[in-house]
This record gives sequence, structure tokens and C-alpha cells, in this order.
Amino acid sequence: MKMLLFLLLLGIVGPHCTSARTHSIKYFYTASSGVPNFPEFVSVGLVDEVEITHYDSNTKRLEPKQDWMKSISDEDPQYWEENNQNALNTQLAFRGDIETIKQRLNQTGGVHIYQNMYGCDWDDETDEVKGYSNYGFDGEDFLILDLETETYIAPRPEAVLTKQSKDKDKALMAYNKYYFTQRCPEYLKKYVNLGRSFLMRTEIPSVSLLQKSPSSPVSCHATGFYPDRAVMFWSRDGEELHDNVDHGEMLPNHDGSFQMSVDLDVSSFPAEHWGKYRCVFQLSGVKEDQVIKLDSAVIRTNRGNPLLFIIIGAAVAALLLLVLLAVIGFLVYRKRNDTENTPSPASSAELTPLEVQH
Repeated sequence: MKMLLFLLLLGIVGPHCTSARTHSIKYFYTASSGVPNFPEFVSVGLVDEVEITHYDSNTKRLEPKQDWMKSISDEDPQYWEENNQNALNTQLAFRGDIETIKQRLNQTGGVHIYQNMYGCDWDDETDEVKGYSNYGFDGEDFLILDLETETYIAPRPEAVLTKQSKDKDKALMAYNKYYFTQRCPEYLKKYVNLGRSFLMRTEIPSVSLLQKSPSSPVSCHATGFYPDRAVMFWSRDGEELHDNVDHGEMLPNHDGSFQMSVDLDVSSFPAEHWGKYRCVFQLSGVKEDQVIKLDSAVIRTNRGNPLLFIIIGAAVAALLLLVLLAVIGFLVYRKRNDTENTPSPASSAELTPLEVQH
């Protein structure tokens, strides 16, 4: 749950696609309280991690984020209007929910984030479907739907009242079963079909060796690849290395592709042994690995090569943005009272069920 707002704010995209795989649709609802210059409610829909819809309380409009999503109105002319109304209803429901939770936690002031992530996975080979719905408050799990037992799990004492209320609502649970086993995969299949040319594409990256100074680690950097199902590692004599290796984060590029890097500390390696080392990049769905030999002649350094500054600067800027927005979402002003005081059931309204899209 701690990654929910992180993904939502950044719009991290990039499908994990091959010709046959498990596809997913996810919706992220985020209600905020006390966050300056940020909408009180935001809804983002993603298919295979690609953002397809966006709604926030400032614009009050559900908008397509991919051109191919616009064509869904060809077969369903009321799609955008109906789902826009659903998003508005959910905004109002979440406004009440976050206030209820704040009262239960005796934390009426400060910054708070309340979220729901729900959706389903569909295996396009076996046709197996798996649905899920998780709620979180201030970066911690609050309520989890267990479809197998048709009950909710309450990881925190403050969520017990909500769990009990929802567990008693048999109509709600019946709708959950219907939605996650039938309606959710039905629309997921529609979206995958609409965006097939985009979601199933493959882009091969450029791979380079970078080094700030002769004493710095050598960074193997790949950029421009797609999808984000990729691994990169250093090897010696064909065996993957784990010592003296530092794996960096996978980051999005502005064009929707991805970049990643893995560093190798070469300070203890004799120069004559460098030829034994290789950087290997593997992209899902691509048979041929990209391999680059550790060779001082191909290493790009600061010395007379400003390109390194540009590449590293872009990566650092992207990472800083990730950290900054994550902090805004979850860590800023997270204050807890020394003594938690849970209000009585009579003093708190029950949380309303989620309003699903489609």
C-alpha cells in the first residue's frame, strides 16, 4: 500500500507485456486532507501499468490518457459520462470516509491520505482471473478484501468497525464477487484489445558504460527500452556477480520508455582481468541478450564527455522527483498522538462502499 500514491502521483507507466501474459487493470483512488496545492480526490486507471484515465476534484472531469481509449465510446456512447458521474460520487464518498477515519484515530489535524487500490489480473492463456481491493490510510494497510472467504481483513483496530459493517452487507459482497470475476475482466479484455499495438510493442535500449572518475564504479546504463520487464546484471566468465554490484532503480523516461543501471565497483580488479566482465541486459519477449564487455576504451567519462552529465543528471532528477512526491504523499507531517483514542461506534459514521468505474 505504501507504493499506491507513489505510483498515482508520478503516473509511472509501462506495460509488462509479451505475446502471452497476465494483464492487469488497476484503479487508484486517493483522498487527501490538509495537503496544500493538491486535489482532495484523485482517480487514476491503469492497464498493464499504463495510465488510461484520470480524474481529480479540481477538474471534475474523467479524461482518457491514451488516444486509443477514446474509441471505447464507439461501442459505448455513454461510457465517459457514466464513469465521470461514478468518479464524482466516489469523490464525495471518500471525503466522508477520510473524516471518519481521522475521528477514529483522534487525528483531526495535519496531513492525511486515504486510498483504495482495486482491480483484477487476467491470464490470457488460462483465462484465470484474480480480483483485489485494498484500502490504506497514511501509508498503512487499513482494510483488505478477501474474495475467497467473502470477508474483509482489518490490519488495524480502527478498521474493525468498518470490517464488521461491510461483512454484514451481503448485497455488497455479492456485487464484489460479480464485479471482480465478471465485469472487471470483461473491461480489461476490451482495453487490452483497444491498445494492443501500444501495449504489446517492444523497444530495444541503447546500453552504455559510464564512469565519473577512474576511482568510481563503472555504471552499465540502459535507456529507451519497453516494456519494463527487464533485468540487467554484471557477470564474470559467464556467472552472474553479486559482490561489488549495486542495482539502481528502474526509472521512466519522458517518452514512456524506461531506463535502468547497475554499478560495478572495479577498484579491486586488476586491469588485466577487466576482459572477463560483461554487462548483460535482458528484455522480456526478446531472445537475444544485449551484452557489453568491460573495456576502458568504450567507457564514457566526465573527461571531455558532457553526455555523461546529461544522462546522470536526468536519472538523478527523475529519482529526486520520485522521492519528493512520495514524501508529499505519505511522509510529510505524519504525526501520531502519544495516546491513541478510538471514538465509540456512535460517534463515527460507517465508511461507504467504493464506487467502481466502468
